[in-house]
Amino acid sequence: MPRLHPDTLGQLSQAVLKPDYARIELKSGILHIGIGAFMRSHLAAINETVIQKNRQNPEAMDWGIVGVSLRQPDTRDALEPQEGLYTLAIRDADLTGHPRQSLQVIGCVKSILVAPENPHTVLQQIAHSDTRIVSLTITEKGYCHIPATGLLQFDHPDILHDLLHPESPRTAIGFIVHGLHLRKMHARGPLTLMSLDNLPSNGHLLSKLIIAFAQKVEMQLALWIQENCKFPCSMVDRIVPRTTPADQQSISAELGVADAWPVIGEPFIDWAIEDDFACGRPDWSIGGARFVATAAAWETLKLRMVNGTHSCIAYLGSVAGCHTVDVAIAEPALHACINALMQHEIEPTLPALPGLNIADYRASLLKRFANPALAHRTQQIAMDGSQKIPQRWLGTVTDQISAKRDISLLALCLASWLRYLQGYDESGQTYEINDPIAKTLKDQFNARPNLYTDKQTCEQRALALCSFEPVFGLMGKMPDRRLVATIGHHLYLLNTLGVVQTIKQLLNPQAGWSSKP
Repeated sequence: MPRLHPDTLGQLSQAVLKPDYARIELKSGILHIGIGAFMRSHLAAINETVIQKNRQNPEAMDWGIVGVSLRQPDTRDALEPQEGLYTLAIRDADLTGHPRQSLQVIGCVKSILVAPENPHTVLQQIAHSDTRIVSLTITEKGYCHIPATGLLQFDHPDILHDLLHPESPRTAIGFIVHGLHLRKMHARGPLTLMSLDNLPSNGHLLSKLIIAFAQKVEMQLALWIQENCKFPCSMVDRIVPRTTPADQQSISAELGVADAWPVIGEPFIDWAIEDDFACGRPDWSIGGARFVATAAAWETLKLRMVNGTHSCIAYLGSVAGCHTVDVAIAEPALHACINALMQHEIEPTLPALPGLNIADYRASLLKRFANPALAHRTQQIAMDGSQKIPQRWLGTVTDQISAKRDISLLALCLASWLRYLQGYDESGQTYEINDPIAKTLKDQFNARPNLYTDKQTCEQRALALCSFEPVFGLMGKMPDRRLVATIGHHLYLLNTLGVVQTIKQLLNPQAGWSSKP
C-alpha cells in the first residue's frame, strides 16, 4: 500500500476531506510544543478549517504549524515521510448504535522537531520572525510545577538542568524562556504564549512559571517578557483516545493509502479562548472556537464537569474491570452516580454562564461518554492522578464544604483514587500505576495491604491522603474531618462491597450514611 503523501492525495476517495491549498506557501506562524494526539485532533483541526475556508486571504497562509516533541521521535518519524500529513478520524455511532467515522487529512503541520536531537533549532524557531504564537499541550506534569501551590519546582532535575544549560533545555519552560532570550537579543518583537492544557487559569499559570524561570536567568529578560508577551487563558474540549495499531490499520484501509499515525476524535469540539494576542492570530472562530473576554468560567465548567467526571469514571471503571469509558458508563449504577455527582455536587459550584442550559449540557456529556466508537481507555485517563486531582476535584470539594453542602460523591471520587492506587481490580487483575510520583504514592498509602478491609485502616489512609501536601496543599494543613470520615467510609465500602454495590448503597437514601453537615 502506498504511503499517505502530497503525491498520493489524488488517490483518496471524494468522501475524504483533504488540503486543497498550496501547502508550500504556508509560513510557520505557530510553534506547538507537545505535538500529541490531542493537539492534532483539536488545535490543528480548527486551524486547518480556517486555512481551507479562508485560503484566498494571504494572511491565512501565515499560520502553518511547526510541532515540537520534547522527548520521543516517534511522531516525527511517523509523519516526516508523509510531509506532515495525517488523518483525523471523527467517530460516533448512528441511531442504531453502529459505529461510524469520517476522515479528513490535515495539512497545516509543516514540520516536526525533536528537541533532544536538535535543541538549537527549537530555540531558533521560537526566536524566528515568522513565529507569532507558541502553544503547548504537554499535560499537567510537563509544567514542572507543584500542583497544590502553582509554584515552579526549582528543585526539579530538568529545571535545574535548564538553568545551567541554556543551549540544550529539556523542559517546555526552559525552551520558551531561552528562546525568548534569543528573540529579545535579535529584537524580533512580541510573542503570544498559549497553554491548551487542563489547568485552572492556564495562561496565568504559564505566565507565572515563565516569569519565575526568567528571573533566575536575567531580570531584564523577565521584564521584557512581561512587557512584550501575552498569555491568554483558554478552555479546550474534545475526547481524543489513544490511537491503536488496529486503528492505524483500519483507517489506512479506508483511505487506500498507509497513514503511519492517524488520530481519532469525537464529533464534539469546543474552544473558549481569551482574545489577548501580542501580534495577531488566526480567526479560529471559523473553525468553531469562541473568543471571550475571560475564559475563567468556561475553564471551571470544563475542569469540573468534563475532566472531573472523566477521572471519576476512570478510577471507578478501572477498579470494576471496565477497560473503556463507554463500557463503564453503560453500567446503570455508575451512570446514575455520575449523573448525580454532576447534578448535586458539581453544578452548585459552577459560575454563571449565560446561555448555557446546564441540564442539557449534563445530558450531552453522558452521551459523549457513552460513545461506543471511541473506546477511550480508562487507564489512559487514570494516568497522573497526583497532577490532575487538585484542579479536577479539590476546588469543587472546597466549595461544597464551604457552603456546607453534601460531599458524598466527591468523597467517592477521592476514595476511588485510593482504591485504584492499590494496583488491582475487583477480579484481582493487576495494573501499573502511571504517575510522576508513583513510588511516593505507594509508600504513602499502601504500606499495609493486608488491612484494606479494616475500617480503621481505611480512615487512616483517608487521613493520610487529605494530609498529603503535594496534592492537598491548597486545602490547608488541617484536613476537614467530615471529608476524611466520608472518604474512609467509602474506601471501606469499595474494598468490601465493590464498585457497583457501593454506589447503590450511597445513592439509596435509606442507606444510613450521610456526608451532609
